[in-house]
Amino acid sequence: MAKLKRMFPFLMVNALLFYLAPWVIQDTGSGMLVLLVVLPLSCLIAAWRYGSRYSFDLLFPILTALLFIPTVFIFYNSSAMIYVLIYGVVSMIGNAIGAGLSYQNH
Repeated sequence: MAKLKRMFPFLMVNALLFYLAPWVIQDTGSGMLVLLVVLPLSCLIAAWRYGSRYSFDLLFPILTALLFIPTVFIFYNSSAMIYVLIYGVVSMIGNAIGAGLSYQNH
């Protein structure tokens, strides 16, 4: 439970962007910008910050990926399901980088 409490602020950053960013999509170009740049970058940064602060935790990228699933049905279509995997992997990479850099600094 304490682990989830630590993750909460970092996961909320992603959740807010997952649910708010689609409102700025106006056309295919802006949709691709959001899905391919804005959201992966937010996943990477939030996971990097979490990893650098608390170490690597596989639960973080799993929860990040799970948070995106409802948005597929709310804002996108089934072709966006691939982004669940992409955001999970990007989050895992960011978490590992953050943990690795934190480990090197100690």
